Order: sequence, then C-alpha cells, then structure tokens
Amino acid sequence: MDAKRGESGDGHGHNELCEAGRSLYASALRNGRIARSEVIDAPCLIELAMLRPDPDDAQWLRPIPPSVALHQLIHPIEREIQERRRLTMSLTDAFEPFMTLSPNDASTTHAITVLDGLSVINTALDRAIDECTEELLTVQPGSGRPPATLQEGLRRVETIIDRGVRMRTLYQHTSRHNPSSMAYVELVTPYGAEVRTLEEIIDRLIIVDRKVAFIPARSDRRVALELRHEGLVQYLVGVFEQFWLHGIPWNDQVVSYAPQSDGISGVQHSIAKLLVEGHVDEAIARRLGMNVRTCRAHIAKLASTLGSGSRAQLGYLIARSGILEQTESDELVEQQVKHS
Repeated sequence: MDAKRGESGDGHGHNELCEAGRSLYASALRNGRIARSEVIDAPCLIELAMLRPDPDDAQWLRPIPPSVALHQLIHPIEREIQERRRLTMSLTDAFEPFMTLSPNDASTTHAITVLDGLSVINTALDRAIDECTEELLTVQPGSGRPPATLQEGLRRVETIIDRGVRMRTLYQHTSRHNPSSMAYVELVTPYGAEVRTLEEIIDRLIIVDRKVAFIPARSDRRVALELRHEGLVQYLVGVFEQFWLHGIPWNDQVVSYAPQSDGISGVQHSIAKLLVEGHVDEAIARRLGMNVRTCRAHIAKLASTLGSGSRAQLGYLIARSGILEQTESDELVEQQVKHS
C-alpha cells in the first residue's frame, strides 16, 4: 500500500494501515480474535474493515483473512484506475481531430501570456533568461528586495554574465540604503552590470533581448504578463531608456538626498512636494519606494521641523517655507553635475 495515502485516504473512505493496527492485526490473526478494548488506539482496523464482531461474544473481534481484506481494499482503487483510463482514452479520441489544426494567425497566439503563480512566473523567467544573448533590462521598484529574492536574481545573473550579455538595472534611491541591495550591486557590478537609481520609477519590468518583457498583472505580483508583441515590447524599451537617461549611476552621490542646511533631508523635500500635490501617505510611500511607517516617520519629522500641529497646517507651512523652490534648484544642480 502507498505510504503517502494514509493521511487523506484513497477517495473511498479507506485510510492507511496505522502502525498500531499492524501489530494488533498480526496478534488477532495468531490468536483468532482480539478484545474490542485493545483496538481503541488503532481505529484504522475498524475503518479498513479488517476486524468483524465475534458472533459469540460482543466484547471480542475476529480478524478478516488477509486475502479478503486486501481484495476489498484494492478493488475500489483498481475500479477508479480503470475509470481514469477510460476517461483518458475518451479525451484523447475527442481531441484527436484538432491535433492537425493550427490557429489562423499563429503570430499573435502567444503575444500576451498570463502567468498565474510564482512558480509559473519563475519558470517563464528562467526560460527567457536562459535564451538571453544580448541584453537584459530590469526595473526594480521599492527600497530593496528581500535577500531570498536577490539570491534568486543573482542565480539568474550568473547564468548570463559569461555570455557577454549587457545588463542594466534601475532601482529607486531608497535602495541605496538597503543592505541586501547594496550587497547585490557589489556582486554584479564587477562583471559589467550597470545600475542606476531614480526617486520614482514604474512598477517592476524585465526585458530580455528587446523581444520579450515581463510585467506584474496584480499588486501582489503573483500574476504576471509575458509580452512578446513587438510593438508592446519596443514601447516598454523606450520607457526604460527614458528612465535610464535620467537615472543616477550607483556610485554617484544623489545630490537631492544629501543632508540639507535647513534641517530637512532630501527625501523629506520629496515627500513635501507630494504632500502639497495632495497624495496620501500610502501613495507617497509607494512612489518613493518605502514602507508606509517610514514615510509617516519622515512626515512627522518634517512637521516638527516646520512647527506644524496638523496635516492641513503642514501643507500651508510647506508652501510658505519655500522648500519646494529649493528642491527644484537642487534638482537642477543634480542634472548639471550628472551631465558635467
């Protein structure tokens, strides 16, 4: 009997023969019967109908012969197997006429494929990256990926580094302070991988050889789309190139995030700008690649620095303080430094 079937049964109410049941059944066979009280700890014997009441004494049970017990257990299983075989043959016969047919427009059949589940997504990514020969472009939003995810990414990277594939990755500025991201960049950049950061970027994006792209189809990223439509992929390549153009190389300092003389950090300047635009905490955190708790801590520090006692007053004080104009000036300086 299959040792794995014991927990859930075989679909006909039969369960695995438990260890205690084995010993008691052997004893019952040797002695011709067994006391009902002895099988309390081995209910599998009753469930498998391997014991039956003693007609002469209700306190005793008599064992069913092994050949009979085995037959009554495997018979429904064999019957189910036969039914499955008949169903298999029926489905094969039903689909046989379609096997010689093909879609009228085969070129668009797999233009967009829905990948449902992390294992399916990872399998598709592995297949595409294994076939990568020229270029791998990635956008990774957030303050940094978990160590396990980075290890998975590093595993994929190692398979293509030796093939001379050019790799470019975009992170958000907040990832510069994430230990896992920092360690990952230190590992891949010596092999020629290029990394830049931006304050705000689009959602996750992976483009392989400018032929296939992967984007999330749900906020939890457990459903993704595999895109092979030439127009869609080229559009996403253009989006990536625009972000890359404005990105700051990993080893360069992010001027707008450096400490400011007014006591307000660069990230707090960015938060102030988004607050004035009317964004809620969750939206600000998402756009700047940080969790909501960190975002709210920055807002609290910003309010304290400006002497605000309420969210409404904070918006007024931000506008009156002139820090937004200073932020725009810093961004101009940053661009000049970048292109100098």
